[in-house]
Amino acid sequence: MRGIPSEPVEVWLRHDRPARFVWRGRMYTVMLVLDHRVPVGSGECWRVEATPEHALPSTIYELCHDLGTDRWSLSRG
Repeated sequence: MRGIPSEPVEVWLRHDRPARFVWRGRMYTVMLVLDHRVPVGSGECWRVEATPEHALPSTIYELCHDLGTDRWSLSRG
């Protein structure tokens, strides 16, 4: 994705999909999962639409999970 480089993020799953995440101290709710892919290597990435408040428009983010370290990172376009 273009934009900011990936940053660490804390992710909560529901039914094995990202449902919420905290980024820069702010809680975001995933409104829609757009794509799920497993890139080469040990991990998986989710392209989602999320918003910190339901009244605000959602933005597209990419959440990637490194299975080796069990860490999540976020990129935004």
